[in-house]
Amino acid sequence: MTEEMHPMKHRLLWLLLILVVISIGPIPLIQDGATLTHWLIFLLVIWAAAAYLLIPRIWKLYFRHHTVAAFQITQTADSHPGDPVNLAIEGREELLIRAMTSAGWYPANPITFLSSVRIVKDTMLKRADNNAPVSNLFLFGRKQDLAFELPEGKSPRQRHHVRFWRSERPERKKLLWYGAATFDRSVGLSHTTGQVTHHIGPDVDAERDLIMKGLQEQGYVQVASYKGGFHRRLEGRNGGGDPWRTDGRLGCVVLSQSPSVPAT
Repeated sequence: MTEEMHPMKHRLLWLLLILVVISIGPIPLIQDGATLTHWLIFLLVIWAAAAYLLIPRIWKLYFRHHTVAAFQITQTADSHPGDPVNLAIEGREELLIRAMTSAGWYPANPITFLSSVRIVKDTMLKRADNNAPVSNLFLFGRKQDLAFELPEGKSPRQRHHVRFWRSERPERKKLLWYGAATFDRSVGLSHTTGQVTHHIGPDVDAERDLIMKGLQEQGYVQVASYKGGFHRRLEGRNGGGDPWRTDGRLGCVVLSQSPSVPAT
């Protein structure tokens, strides 16, 4: 699917929803003498049903016939292209967790009803939540194995975050983790489904380099390099419709088994 097709399809989906509301919604509400509160509840239910049930289903059906899967790009639950992969880190799971936390990153909580309610409250009240959940993205046919975040400000509205997936290559003697690092710049409605979501900043290379620099400063990097040409497409849009751009390089790190803080 080309990027130019997104805006037209979005407008058609929202136009269909508006026509449904106009054609069948007002009749029973007017007959019942609905108040403004009733109208708001009615519209909220319509929005929720469309954003979280109808539109994702339509996208899933669409992507069954328009394959966009690529190893360099993650996928959303409704098969949209997600965030680009921009990191590859070699090392044991416990070593990766220790390295990331030493660099100031916090493990993200899994998505549950309570954690979802808490992140909404913390965002609205501008309260810190260092372990706020991140949405699921998929690589190798499964959601992320690990996720970390680095808060920016006093609420989950803005944060650096990264998801990691274990490599599914059994011939490798050492464990390799592929990561997709981005920056959440604001909270709003998805441009593709209308769901409440974080909007990412476009410079994914800065997030890649931020993680590599942090690991190096904590002495956890044995070898650091870049693999050029990993991405052939140097720009795109993620599952929420947010633009991203890259120089095409994959940041590669081999974690040190015996970390030591480098001399300054």
